[in-house]
Formats: sequence, C-alpha cells, structure tokens
Amino acid sequence: MQHGSPPQAVILPSASAGSFMAPMIILTTLFFMWGLLTSLNDVLVPHLKAVYSLSYMEAMLVQSCFFGAYLVASIPAGILIRRIGYQNGVIAGLAVAAGGCLLFYPAATQGFAIFLLALFTLACGITVLQVAANPFVTVMGKPETASRRLTLTQAFNALGTAIAPALGGMLILGGHAAESVNLAAMSAADALAYQSQQAQSVQLPYIALAVLLMLMAILFTFARLPKIADSAASANANGSLLEHRHLVLGAIGIFLYVGAEVSIGSFLINFLGEPGVGGLPLAEAAHYVSYYWAGALVGRFAGYFAMRHIAPGKAIATCAVGAMLLILLAISAHGSLAMWSMIAVGLCNAIMFPVIFSMAVHRLGSLTGRASGLLCMAIVGGAFIPLMQGAMADAMGLHLSFLVPAACYAYILYFGLRFSRQSGSGD
Repeated sequence: MQHGSPPQAVILPSASAGSFMAPMIILTTLFFMWGLLTSLNDVLVPHLKAVYSLSYMEAMLVQSCFFGAYLVASIPAGILIRRIGYQNGVIAGLAVAAGGCLLFYPAATQGFAIFLLALFTLACGITVLQVAANPFVTVMGKPETASRRLTLTQAFNALGTAIAPALGGMLILGGHAAESVNLAAMSAADALAYQSQQAQSVQLPYIALAVLLMLMAILFTFARLPKIADSAASANANGSLLEHRHLVLGAIGIFLYVGAEVSIGSFLINFLGEPGVGGLPLAEAAHYVSYYWAGALVGRFAGYFAMRHIAPGKAIATCAVGAMLLILLAISAHGSLAMWSMIAVGLCNAIMFPVIFSMAVHRLGSLTGRASGLLCMAIVGGAFIPLMQGAMADAMGLHLSFLVPAACYAYILYFGLRFSRQSGSGD
C-alpha cells in the first residue's frame, strides 16, 4: 500500500553508484514496515468490533483515525523535515510510530478511545516517514532509473501489506479471537473484564513492533545517507494548483481509490465470515485477506509489462471495470465464487495509485512538489469511504454496502476515459 507522495526535486551530493547499496537496503525496510503496519488494521477492525460490540460504522473509526493522519500530519511533516533534514525526519517518524505502538498496551485496559489515539499517533509517524523516505530513493542512483528504484521499494511495501493480515490473524486472532457477545446482558464489571481480556491479544504484537521501530531509529541514527535538499525551483514555485483540471480530478481519484481499497480490506474478514460466503472464523478469514493484498503485488508486476502497450488512462479504466464487475459478482453470488471474486479485486487495484498519481502531476513542472503534497493529503479518502460503507452496512446489510467502493471505481473509470487519449494525461 504505497501511498507516499513523490518527493520534490532534490540535490544529490557527488557519490559513486555502488555506495548506495547499503542505504537502499536500509530504506527498503521502511517501505516494508509501513505496509505491514497499515495492513494490520484489517485485522484490528473485526477484532475490536467484536470486543466492544461495535456497529460497522463505529468499527470503521479505526481507519478514520489512521488515514485521517494523512490530512492532519502531511503539512506539519513537510515543515518538520525542512527544519531538521530528511534523515532526522526518518528517525522522528520511526520514534513517533513506535510511540503509537506502545500506546496499544494501555489501550487494552483503557478502552476503544485509547486504541483510536494509538492508531492516530502511529499513522502520524508513518506520514512523516513517507514524506522523508521517498526522496532518498530517487537520489540514490541515476535520475533515469529513479522510477525503477521506486517500483522496487513499492514491491516491498506490497509485500508488507500481504504478510500483515496472515501474521495478525495468528498473533491477534488466533486462539484469542473475540466472538460477538451481548455485553448489555453482562454486569458492568464482567463486560469490562471481558473486553480487557480480549483486547490484550494486541499488546504483545504491537510492543514487539515498537521495539523493532526503535531499533530501526537507532540504525538510521548511525546510517551514512546522502544529504539532500529541496530544489530552489520547487521551493519557489508559484501558481494555482486548482487551474489544472487533471490534477483536481486526479486528487478526487486518489481520494476515492484509496478509500475503496481500504474499505474493501476493512470489511473483507467480516464478509468472508458470512454464512452465505465462506462462513470462516475471524482468524482463518484473515489469511485470505493476505491474498487480497498479494493481488496488488502480483498485479503491479503484470501491469508494469502490460502498460508498455496500453495507455495509462485505458489501463486504469480497464482495471476499474474489472473491479466493479468483481464486486457486483461477489454481492450477487454465494460461496467460494463470492469469496474469490471479492479477493480478486486486489489484482485490479495494483496499478491504480501510481497511474492516477502520474497522470495527475503530468507536465506540472515546478508545481509538481506542491501537487504531490495535495495528492498525499487526498489519501484521507481511506478515512471517509470506510465510514460511508459502515453506515450502509448497518442500514442495508454487509453485502449491499460494497456498492460504495463500486461507485468509487465508477469515478476512476470516468477519470481513465477522460484522459485516455493523452500520454500520462494533462490538460
């Protein structure tokens, strides 16, 4: 789930290409980690829903607090990094993310609100990481091979998102999975004790992640990374971003795409647990969510080769049609057909983010840095679309609620067709 914005133009000090191997390996671990941390939310949503007897909409506050951080923290993160530097920005991001993971320990006994605070803090740290880490990848080698380096790091990000649900299923749900109970029928003391006991299954995994993040912060403290800075062209760029129609429409596309992708992942465990679909226990269903995210990894490589022959706009339009048809099939079908149709939407998601992003910033020149910041903030769609689907699930049922992400893909179809005749798009 590579959702960081591309960096502004940067200046690279003289260094040999071979000297970048070790720093690239270190940086790639960041992409893997924030993919893993983000995708773990798909396990937390059904688990906390059962623990606290939440409605679907209430459970989606997990994603709202997490992805809301992109809107709140993106601009402060950019200001912070300009003041303390990119390497120190990575260290700060790791420290904040570790602090968010540590908050999961008291959250297990203090209630759902503290979980939301922990998730928001964790996501703020990840936002700082994304703003700081991408520039390093682009400058560690020749400019003409920067896209290949970003593709490689994105592949490891996708690997993290694919592993996390299965890992979370074993560590959080396995042997400790909460089943929906009627807390109202319990005494206040018994209900609190039940919630605390079930919620404690998240403590050890997130404490371990906090330790790992702190070790990575120490590693980056002593790592020898190149010194980079924003270019003068990007820093002094003037002009209104809203004048560029393809950028505005692209920002809406990013908002809806991220929202749809996150929303499907958030509801997938509960969907697979439906008697008419898979009837799977939460822990077992979590393993299938890994296939959903793995589809993005496989599809990314397939899309890389396919797009040598297909225009970007037509490529995402085709993927959007595929996603809508698969969702409609999953809603109307039963059993394994419904289950695998919804999982297969992950394949259609693979190229959407990078293609929409590149089309949105096409030919913006010195405005690219500011445009990238706007598109990064549009990731807040992951906070709102799941809430919308949650409200629809509570009102009309879980199956019909997937019409919400289907509608998001309908807009992406429009965006792709709108610019299908242009190479990379533009006004």
